[in-house]
Amino acid sequence: MSSRGNEGGEVVSLHHLQVAMPAGEEGVARAFYGDLLGLEEVPKPAQLASRGGCWFKGPELELHLGVEAEFRPARKAHPAFRVDGLGGLRQRLEGSGVEIVEDAQLEGHRRFYAFDPFGNRLEFIEKHADEC
Repeated sequence: MSSRGNEGGEVVSLHHLQVAMPAGEEGVARAFYGDLLGLEEVPKPAQLASRGGCWFKGPELELHLGVEAEFRPARKAHPAFRVDGLGGLRQRLEGSGVEIVEDAQLEGHRRFYAFDPFGNRLEFIEKHADEC
């Protein structure tokens, strides 16, 4: 329990995360996040559709790709996607020409970094089978 007591106003979970992308690259985003990562595209609300970008969802996440006029990829800040079958995802990414970047492993987990087609850093992480 937080130090706020039971006043309310508590952050309880993550609703969605947003990653920036350049204008006009929705097809590239769909190929990577939809086809390669296997996320399902969901329609943007009508009042937001004219802004471009695309939205995706997975079993326990929502990912919004939003157009940024003067786009610069996030090279340090990143989402970390929890994965079942990290080895299979790694093979799929490498087979599609995506560079895998190793980093220190976290206790009880396996992980690696990759970059989306726009240069945004992404982390993929899985608990060790013996730690579940």
